[in-house]
Amino acid sequence: MDKLSEENIEKRLLRFPDWEYFDNALHAEFEFENFKDCFSAMSRIAFECEAINHHPNWSNVYNVLSISLSTHDAGGVTTKDFDLAERIEMIVEPEE
Repeated sequence: MDKLSEENIEKRLLRFPDWEYFDNALHAEFEFENFKDCFSAMSRIAFECEAINHHPNWSNVYNVLSISLSTHDAGGVTTKDFDLAERIEMIVEPEE
């Protein structure tokens, strides 16, 4: 999997307003109503990560989930990161 150019990343980010690109990774922070809801989203995301064998760097403090996506083997952001970001978006902000 090839690392995406910064121009390509910025273009793709237009579809992901909750995400930013810095430090060679995609970053987002999601706030939930409480810890239980945050942890529930993390559990659902974990199943998606396993399904595509791509795992985030993330942390959770009470009701806030911070996520960084980067493909370590490629040394930066790849299409795998955007695929996972899209799956994460569907979990944390389901369409109504």
